[in-house]
Amino acid sequence: MFYAQLLFPDFSLIVCGYLICRYTALNRTVWAQVESLVYYFLFPVLLFQSIVKSPLDLAAASSFVGAGLAVGATGIALAYSLPYLPWLGRHIDPREHAASAQVAFRFNSFIGLALAERMAGSQGVLLIAILIGLCVPLFNAAAVWPMARHAQRGLLRELVRNPFILATASGLTANLLGFTLPSWLEPTVTRIGGTSLALGLMAAGAGMQFGHLSQAKSLAAAVLAIRHLFLPIAAMVLAKVFGLSAEQTAILLVFSALPTSSSAYVLAARMGYNGGYVAGLVTLSTMLGVVSLPFGLGVLR
Repeated sequence: MFYAQLLFPDFSLIVCGYLICRYTALNRTVWAQVESLVYYFLFPVLLFQSIVKSPLDLAAASSFVGAGLAVGATGIALAYSLPYLPWLGRHIDPREHAASAQVAFRFNSFIGLALAERMAGSQGVLLIAILIGLCVPLFNAAAVWPMARHAQRGLLRELVRNPFILATASGLTANLLGFTLPSWLEPTVTRIGGTSLALGLMAAGAGMQFGHLSQAKSLAAAVLAIRHLFLPIAAMVLAKVFGLSAEQTAILLVFSALPTSSSAYVLAARMGYNGGYVAGLVTLSTMLGVVSLPFGLGVLR
């Protein structure tokens, strides 16, 4: 019951975004612009502020970082092993797999930051911001690589222009150099951060699509099982292996059980793949997050 109450405000914003987009004049055209605003400006400001305002002890966080990277590597390995499984590989179309494998390991940063803030305040946001900064380059590379031969842009260019990566790198640099935000600027930056969470969650809801879910059912079941079942279990095991604290374990479990990235379908469509199918997987993953997050935080924890 506690975790249902904890998750309700965030998932209610996702539902609000979906309903507003589908049944009012504020349609997908409007929300596409909102999503761009959050992605390129509001969220990077939140990431930068979250990293700068809290002291960062890299030595103390090394175990947490190692566990987070291990969870990410597990997801990537499982996702790309699917075509080679004898009982499953023959049912998987290579092109569909190349586009949808990313669903198994990418994550929705909007929901992750909102939950981390509700569970552990600024320290929770700092922890998950570090994981976002380290894993976004890794996951983006893993997502783009199998589709790269059809892309119009190079892999390196895609990574170095990612606003999350730039914000996290600059935040870590500023933190280690001892930079702090001026007191007169903090209220403005704080309001921007709060706005990014609400708009980001509503934008995730506005992007949900229920079409194409009947295609490639075996592949869909496999990638979603990795995202919402196997990764939370792997996170719990790795938390014990790395000896994480209770707070670090909770944030790692949030990270492992998050719905997949809402931008996965944009990447697939932009690179010439079946964006509609990936959009359906993103939608179903968002809905499954209502189950996997309480499973990770309640049952496993």
